[in-house]
Amino acid sequence: MPVSATKSLRVAVLADSDTRWKWGALTARRLTPPAAEVRLDGYLLRGRATPTARQLEEVGVRADSLREVTGVEFLREMGGAAPDVLVLALVGGGVQAMLHGLRAAWGSGKRPVVVTGYVGVVYEKLADGLLLRHGADLVLANSRHDAERFRAVYEGVGADASAVTEVALPFLGGAPYTGEHDPYTVVFAAQPSVPGNRRDRTYLLDRLIEHARRHPERDVLLKLRSKPGEHTTHIEELPYQKLAQGKDLPANLRLVYGHMGEVLDRTDLLVTVSSTAALEALHRRIPTAVLTDLGVREVLGNHHFTGSGCLASWDQLDAGHRPAPDEEWVARQGVAADGSYATAFDAARERIAKLLVRPGGLPPLAPYYTPETAPGYLPGILARHHLGPDGVPLPGAPAADKSPGPVRQIVRRAARGAYRHGVQRVAPVIRRMGEL
Repeated sequence: MPVSATKSLRVAVLADSDTRWKWGALTARRLTPPAAEVRLDGYLLRGRATPTARQLEEVGVRADSLREVTGVEFLREMGGAAPDVLVLALVGGGVQAMLHGLRAAWGSGKRPVVVTGYVGVVYEKLADGLLLRHGADLVLANSRHDAERFRAVYEGVGADASAVTEVALPFLGGAPYTGEHDPYTVVFAAQPSVPGNRRDRTYLLDRLIEHARRHPERDVLLKLRSKPGEHTTHIEELPYQKLAQGKDLPANLRLVYGHMGEVLDRTDLLVTVSSTAALEALHRRIPTAVLTDLGVREVLGNHHFTGSGCLASWDQLDAGHRPAPDEEWVARQGVAADGSYATAFDAARERIAKLLVRPGGLPPLAPYYTPETAPGYLPGILARHHLGPDGVPLPGAPAADKSPGPVRQIVRRAARGAYRHGVQRVAPVIRRMGEL
C-alpha cells in the first residue's frame, strides 16, 4: 500500500440523519488502514432529520468531535483546515450541493479524497441518486450487483464511471446464527416509511399480534427505529407505537428499541417488508423473511429481494415456514456470509491510499451536473442549500463564524420541533382531508 498503515489520518464525516451518520462513521473507519492513527471528526447537517442525543447513543459510533452545522458553515470550515478523507453521508441532493460548494471552496488547490455512497439497498431513484453523487472520488457500491448497475448508469450518460468502487455494508457483523434460542424469538423490523399508509401499517401490526397469539411459546418483538417526534433518514408519519395504542397486545409481544445488532443476537426469525436489517440477518445466516402480503412492488422495496429465496407471507410464517436464502443471490448482494467480509473494503482502502499520494495532488471536483448540463435542475438543488449556481454561498445564507448562543439554540430546537409536528401531525391530516 502506498501510504504507511501507521500514518496519522484525519477523516471527516458529514451526515444528515442517524442512519447516515452510522453508515458514514463506520464506513470511514473501514476505509482507513486498521493500524493507522485516525482522528474522526463528525458533522451533523442541520435539518429535519438531525439526530437526537438518544439516536446517536443508540447508533453507538463514537467520534473525536461531533457538532451540528449548516451546509455553509461546513463549507467554510472545509475551506480552512481540510481533512485527508471526507465522507459525505447525505441524501443525493445534499451530496451534489456539497460537491459544488467544496469545488468552489477548494478550487484547484490541495483537497481531501471525497467519498460518498448509499446507506443500504438501492431500490428507487437509481439514476437520479447516482448522478447527484457523481463527482466524488469514490462512489461506494455495497455489492457486486450495485457496482454493475452504478457503472451502467454513469457510462450510459457519458459520465466517468471510474469512481464506482465495490465494498459492502459497513455495519455487517456479529456472531453467526448457531441455532434456536429459548424462547424462540421472532423480530419484525419496522421501517419509517414502508409501507406508507395507515391501512397497510395497521395490517402488518395486526398480523404480528396474531402471530404472537398463535405462538404463545415464542417471544415476538417489534423492533422500532425511533420514538415519536424523532426523525430518521425517512419521515415516519405513522409510528407503530401509536398504532399499537389501545390494542390488546399479548404478553409475549414487546416493542423494543436499541441497536439492531444486539437485537439480532437473540433472533431466530427476522421478518420485514424490505429493511436493510434483512441483509444484516442474512450476513449472520439468521432465517429471514421478506413479506409478500402487500404485494412484491417497487414502492415497497421488496422487489429487490426477488430471487433471494426469502419472500414469504404471514400465513406461511404462521404455519412454521422458514425461508432458505439462495446462496448465489446472497453473494451478489455483498452480504458475504461466506466469510469474505474481512476483505470487502481492501480495494477501497488501496484506492484512497493511492489518491492521497497522487503526484501533483487531486484535480478539482468535477460533478456530472453543471450549469451547462442541467441548467433547469442544478440551480434549484444548490439554492436549497443556500448556494449560487457557482457553488458560492448566497448573500444572507444561514452561517456563523461562532457557535450559536443559548437563545439561538433554543430557537433552533423550537423551530425543528414545530417542523416535525407539522410533518407528523398536521400534514397527514391535510392529506387525509384531501382524499375525502
